[in-house]
Amino acid sequence: MLENELTKPQHILVTGGTGYIGSHTVLALLQAGYEVSVVDNLSNSNREALTRVETMADKQVKFYQVDILDTPALTRVFEENSFDSVIHFAGLKSVGESVKNPLTYYQNNVQGTMNLCQVMHQFGVHSLVFSSSATVYGVPASLPVSEDMPTGQPTNPYGQSKLVVEQVLQDLRSSSENWQIVILRYFNPVGAHESGNIGEDPNGIPDNLMPYISQVASGRLAELKVFGDDYPTPDGTGVRDFIHVEDLSLGHVSALQYLESEPGVSIINLGTGRGFSVKELIEAFSDVNHVQIPYSIAPRRDGDLPSVYADASLAKQLLGWEAKKDIRAMCEDTWRWQRNNPKGYN
Repeated sequence: MLENELTKPQHILVTGGTGYIGSHTVLALLQAGYEVSVVDNLSNSNREALTRVETMADKQVKFYQVDILDTPALTRVFEENSFDSVIHFAGLKSVGESVKNPLTYYQNNVQGTMNLCQVMHQFGVHSLVFSSSATVYGVPASLPVSEDMPTGQPTNPYGQSKLVVEQVLQDLRSSSENWQIVILRYFNPVGAHESGNIGEDPNGIPDNLMPYISQVASGRLAELKVFGDDYPTPDGTGVRDFIHVEDLSLGHVSALQYLESEPGVSIINLGTGRGFSVKELIEAFSDVNHVQIPYSIAPRRDGDLPSVYADASLAKQLLGWEAKKDIRAMCEDTWRWQRNNPKGYN
């Protein structure tokens, strides 16, 4: 074998790689020395994110505007490349939208993953990191939430679709020892790259708290609606485990490295292990960035839980990974992205 073949970087396919978490992970992969290709249908993301990632990393990414439901198009991507592993983000992620359109969510998130796995198997690629969610725990029996807790009944079709995919992947491994799979259950990704060049750019009114706060701070939205202040928590508002998206992206790189030596299916939480309430996050954002966040209290939303935060010790044990960035960095980096990009990528 030639020396350059020995040192050739692994080639990773990232589905959904122009999205919020996907784009940050593509950047982390490039900076770690991987070759990266991206598949994305751009239904809820922007090609500009990848252009910026390429500039930041000073490296090129192969991009295919392909929907993973389109098996022939996905097959052509595999025909043109030799992949070592896949990181799978592609899917729909709005809890509220999933309640209104459950069939769309099951089709995209479950059938799309099955299509991907079938094409992977066809081309002998059996190494996969799957983007799951803490929503699969449903209402947790106790806190913090650890991986050995039983998965509950997710409170919405989005969470249920993630749980179904997890079962599909475990059954896949049971059918063939060729498969090596890491399922990452993460909690509440927030923040943006510290450069302010890439970040979260939701369509319409954001579903997630942090971009909602930052758009209110910038004047793009008039006020923040806080859904419920009568929960059994210290200040009555919901408590969540917020994790910086840069920490999260590095967790995926660590998971890839772990897959190189560990067969089977591993299920791992990615979180900080610390919960912050909605009001605490509002106050932190306001204090750190010296801006006011007008808000009003609205009724609780169906399916929202009082308090959820992770036991993240397994990630440290297996992956050598732990979250580094604190709530201050999350707020600073979000506001820098919002100031630099008041209309997102447009």
